[in-house]
Amino acid sequence: MLPKRSDFPNDFLFGAATSSYQIEGHSFGGAGRTHWDDFAQTPGNVVRAENGSVACDHYHRWPEDFDLMQAAGFDAYRFSTSWARVMPEGRGPVNQEGLDYYDRLVDGMLERGLKPAATLYHWELPSALADMGGWRNRDIADWFADYTYVVMKRIGDRVWSAAPINEPWCVAWLSHFLGHHAPGLRDIRATARAMHHVGLAHGRAIGVMRGLGMGNLGAVCNMEYAAPADDTPEAAAAANLYDGYYNRWFLSAMFKGEYPADVLEGLAPHMPPGWQDDMATISAPVDWVGINYYTRKLIAPASGPWPAHKEIEGPLPKTQMGWEIYPEGLEFFLRRTAAEYSGDLPLYVTENGMAGTDVLEGGIVADTPRIDYLAQHLAAIRRVVADGIPVKGYFTWSLMDNFEWSLGYEKRFGLIHVDFETLQRTPKASYHALRAALSRSA
Repeated sequence: MLPKRSDFPNDFLFGAATSSYQIEGHSFGGAGRTHWDDFAQTPGNVVRAENGSVACDHYHRWPEDFDLMQAAGFDAYRFSTSWARVMPEGRGPVNQEGLDYYDRLVDGMLERGLKPAATLYHWELPSALADMGGWRNRDIADWFADYTYVVMKRIGDRVWSAAPINEPWCVAWLSHFLGHHAPGLRDIRATARAMHHVGLAHGRAIGVMRGLGMGNLGAVCNMEYAAPADDTPEAAAAANLYDGYYNRWFLSAMFKGEYPADVLEGLAPHMPPGWQDDMATISAPVDWVGINYYTRKLIAPASGPWPAHKEIEGPLPKTQMGWEIYPEGLEFFLRRTAAEYSGDLPLYVTENGMAGTDVLEGGIVADTPRIDYLAQHLAAIRRVVADGIPVKGYFTWSLMDNFEWSLGYEKRFGLIHVDFETLQRTPKASYHALRAALSRSA
């Protein structure tokens, strides 16, 4: 059973989240090529070689999607703007059709009483910038600052909140060390540079938005709870290191102006020259912190080069992604972030949700496991709020089924089922349950 709106403070916000490349349809509206288009066209990278060229066609169907959000009783909508849609080459000429589109989106949200929560980058780097080294190139911080100015000069007067970069760990580590996402590299030197330049771009963007007079600016970091696979000191050390480069690296830079020493031990030889001089920019003050949380991982030591550890399958119930369901991890991160980094700043759960084997039968998607997942994590938030931690909102991932990156359209995270042949939307049982829970009369 989902908790009701009345179980939370009066100012607590409920929303849903999406990202541009995953739902819009990147072949529409004059958008430029991205490294995700390139990655998807490379054999073996994406399930069935699927891509975001049409996706959910939100580009044309956004009024219908916003009507569904309004009907569900959501307060806010977390969306992202596409760099390549606004600036097809990443620099230089602006695609006015792209800017006009985001202008319409923001007005459409406001007309329906939805607070626009903007993210400037959700992974779709323009290919022209990838050709120049992408996140390995220090100049990307300046390119990103210019893009930030173009977008927020247009919509910054009407967005409720803004964050520069979604999930910096995915942008840097998952994509440059593990190679699972575009650009698909497995290179520690590239990783160290990306891990630093993502933070630098974040800080530069915050500065640009402050210069435009904007407020309510934040950072959105994804976190995974790292548990030792056994009781040995070696497993504890391995889990702590995983926690370091996954969870502590970016928050430490943003709030303390330093990187964790245990992670620097492995990355320092590969860091860009003079990186220490950038820490004041990276730690530009923000107004809130967003935490994206899905799962925990069991970590064991392994032979081989740094970081010398591996993931072990855990015993807990799992989602369709194979991710363990562990709401206690969300509770841990909300408490630790407030205690060690952000203090009294508002915290938001900016993504949380699960992929399920959702089947449309007789016009109904009975996604009961998703309702249970959301209920467990909302209960964890209630415990934290009861102890005075300033958690101010919750955004579920995702509003609708979408292009799930290297997993194509196979994994469904949405509250709304999308038939990717007809593009028909069908609200799932989880949508209806949330709608009931968010009712002002509930």
